[in-house]
Amino acid sequence: MGAAFPMQAANCKQPPGIIVPQVNLKRCEGRADCVPVCPENVFEVRRIDDEDFSALGFLNRMKLRVHGMQVAYTPNADACRACGLCVKACPEHAITLIRR
Repeated sequence: MGAAFPMQAANCKQPPGIIVPQVNLKRCEGRADCVPVCPENVFEVRRIDDEDFSALGFLNRMKLRVHGMQVAYTPNADACRACGLCVKACPEHAITLIRR
């Protein structure tokens, strides 16, 4: 299955930055499956920002504590070419692609 990822990414013809990944912090558990599959280095997994954490409900905050307070962020979202590999790789279904 891993061999199919590079071929799919190579077939992506979308110019960068038109469609970008959006991470649902209520679902993300920081497992980082998105990081190695992204050919454009869009993702990083790190401690959730205080502002994002405080915006979550009680149950989501508890879930994040259990998962080490780690979530995926997209500091390089403008490089995204919408290959969709991150969406397929995310076990929590926390990533969607949206048009800017």
